[in-house]
Amino acid sequence: MLKIGIIREGKVPPDSRVALTPQQAKMISEKHDIEFVIQPSEGRCIPDQAYKDAGLNVAEDLSDCSVLMGIKEVPVDQLIADKTYFFFSHTIKEQSYNRKLLKAVLKKNIRLLDYEVLTQANGRRVLAFGRFAGIVGAHNGMMAYGKRTGAYALEQMHKYDDYAAAQAYYKGLEFPKMKIVVTGAGRVANGAVEVLDHMNIRRVSPQEFLTGSFDEAVYTQLDCGDYAAHKDGGEFQLLDFFKNPQDYVSIFAPYTKVADVMINGIYWDNQAPQFFTAEDMKQDAFNIQVIADVTCDIAPAASIPSTLFAATIANPVFGYDPNNQSATDAYQAHTVDMMTIDNLPNELPKDASESFGEQFIESVLEELLGTKDTGMIERATIADKGQLGKHFDYLHNYAFGE
Repeated sequence: MLKIGIIREGKVPPDSRVALTPQQAKMISEKHDIEFVIQPSEGRCIPDQAYKDAGLNVAEDLSDCSVLMGIKEVPVDQLIADKTYFFFSHTIKEQSYNRKLLKAVLKKNIRLLDYEVLTQANGRRVLAFGRFAGIVGAHNGMMAYGKRTGAYALEQMHKYDDYAAAQAYYKGLEFPKMKIVVTGAGRVANGAVEVLDHMNIRRVSPQEFLTGSFDEAVYTQLDCGDYAAHKDGGEFQLLDFFKNPQDYVSIFAPYTKVADVMINGIYWDNQAPQFFTAEDMKQDAFNIQVIADVTCDIAPAASIPSTLFAATIANPVFGYDPNNQSATDAYQAHTVDMMTIDNLPNELPKDASESFGEQFIESVLEELLGTKDTGMIERATIADKGQLGKHFDYLHNYAFGE
């Protein structure tokens, strides 16, 4: 019998999401030869008692579990040797702040499967919180603009019982004349667009956004070809952009002159061009007042140079002073307000957890059990038996270097 442990989140600030709900874990255990052990947690969005009521074992000791499932990075001192772990490791871009984590994973002979790289053969991710990151990111970005201008009252997403309650609140809002630019075309950006549509904000084309004058709030959504161009001036080719991002430059500048709010929902490659530079942000023509950076890559390796650090749910917005390129208090006339929370779905933990579990059951469970094999598990194995997975050799210096 396979024993799977649902671990307590150890990263600070804590995350209240969970990989599987009680009903989902119960269904899996009844259908397959799997036993679950739920590590107790006071901070989880679903109380321990709900797992007990579902007939599941809630216990501190996970030593008998061969597979351990969490959400965020596991603190190094909490890693258990010789286990298979599922969590978002944030190591595949050689993130400096998680280098010690990957080194510890290798040293402890841990098999690390990263949710971010669980993909179909065509590279499409099967498991993500992206939609909810976009939903919360757009909501909080609009919240920040409301607080900055005083034009409307909108509280942070976690102040509402769930997404349905937030949608009900939107119906009573009236937005001022404003322009919102959303970057990206994947789950995150489409989640952001979902919110703007629920807010009854009018969608316009990129060209209309740049040239039109409106007496209402409007938004536009940009795909890669709308904000990047090949250096040689040739026709934009999406696959080439993904393969050779270093050959492209930003053409986003016109949007900085007319947009009031930017919601960034792209996946950014370290070699891709930034939307704009810190110097660009100093110019009088730079009009953006609020940036909701859902992507949240930290500068200088970031698509947005003012994302100096990840904000928290407790303190979601900081002010960026373009003149000295530093963080300051939010909502001042001379700042750009930055909403850079890196665990946004945690503001809708129940909605997000249920959706995540559904995706895991649909796309990953059979692969884990070996009743189906499309190579997904191999593609997502960052480390195993003290070595890097075959698709992650490029991390060798990051993982084994001094």
